[in-house]
Amino acid sequence: MSRQSSRIGDSKKVNGELFTLTYGALVAQLIKDYENDEQVNKQLDRMGYNMGVRLIEDFLARFNIGRCSDFRETADIIAKHAFKTYLGLTPVISNWSPAGDEFSLMLETNPLTEFVELPPGHSNLNYSNLLCGVLRGALEMVQMDVDVRFVQDALKGDNVTEIRLKFIKKLEDAVPAGED
Repeated sequence: MSRQSSRIGDSKKVNGELFTLTYGALVAQLIKDYENDEQVNKQLDRMGYNMGVRLIEDFLARFNIGRCSDFRETADIIAKHAFKTYLGLTPVISNWSPAGDEFSLMLETNPLTEFVELPPGHSNLNYSNLLCGVLRGALEMVQMDVDVRFVQDALKGDNVTEIRLKFIKKLEDAVPAGED
């Protein structure tokens, strides 16, 4: 019995490592395909956005969470449920703005960056920019327009990785023209 449970733990580690290596290969290919880091960052954000638009359905089905009453509740759900479920970590929520419309997610570790060093000449590359896109896409699907960006990155020598989220506006449910 214990042998079987250790295999389950090993398979999670293998799956995580396979994901990390596959993501690394994707980023390496984007670096080859595009002229500069800003274009690679845009592509990673776009891919993440498309993932977030789809992941939110899975997330809402798993947790059956109703509408958040404010941005603080949204932050708690992102940190305690979404990151834990999909990345196996719980970021620290910090640096709230006085207006309560902006906060940071602090990641001590980032599973996307295991085994990674930024290639020389790519100091503007936001290697994990996919995460920003995922957050932006998922939140847009629950009627929140947000700006998501990296402030600090451990790959660039910072002590932690910091992702900053800023609430821009509540999106209104749109009814297609002619269908009201």
